[in-house]
Amino acid sequence: MRIKGLLVAFAAIIAMSSSAMPASQQTASMTVGNVTSQPIGHYDFCQRHTDECGPTRNIGPVDMNAAAWALVNQINLRVNKTIRPATDMEVYGQEEYWEYPKTAGDCEDFALLKRRMLMQSGISASNLLMTVVRKPDGEGHAVLTLRTKQGDYVLDNLEDEIKLWSKTPYSYLKRQASFNAGRWVTIENGNDVLVGSVK
Repeated sequence: MRIKGLLVAFAAIIAMSSSAMPASQQTASMTVGNVTSQPIGHYDFCQRHTDECGPTRNIGPVDMNAAAWALVNQINLRVNKTIRPATDMEVYGQEEYWEYPKTAGDCEDFALLKRRMLMQSGISASNLLMTVVRKPDGEGHAVLTLRTKQGDYVLDNLEDEIKLWSKTPYSYLKRQASFNAGRWVTIENGNDVLVGSVK
């Protein structure tokens, strides 16, 4: 009787731990939904850079090794250190103007430059996705998502450390589609992150 009780308890513990495992796997990568509206700044960017906003070959998430991570970290830091933060109005004289920065730019300009440099280094466009988030104070923000087999990681001009998306303080709204750089998709589990990131 006592052994049977222990076996039942042990089975319950295993069942609980195995049901918890998929949740951690789910938070490693964003769950994307349907095609949604493209940010106006990105739409205008695509009108000027048509070759960068079409269908992409979705080869699946990249399998990162130590050399690839070193390259990504190097490019992320280089852009964060060399580009001066400035608003679109200060740099371009208008709101929501997405462009590759020369010396200064705002969040989406940082992300665009990192994306271009990483694509030039051999990472597929389908794994480098412009992403719109909301900061804890409610302000909109843009980051670059690196889609890997280990999960979705965020390159951010406000933070030098590259973090798993679920370890950031943001609420995720939408990102570029992995199958088409000119299309955007919703992020279905984007609001779960903000709750999980409260310290």
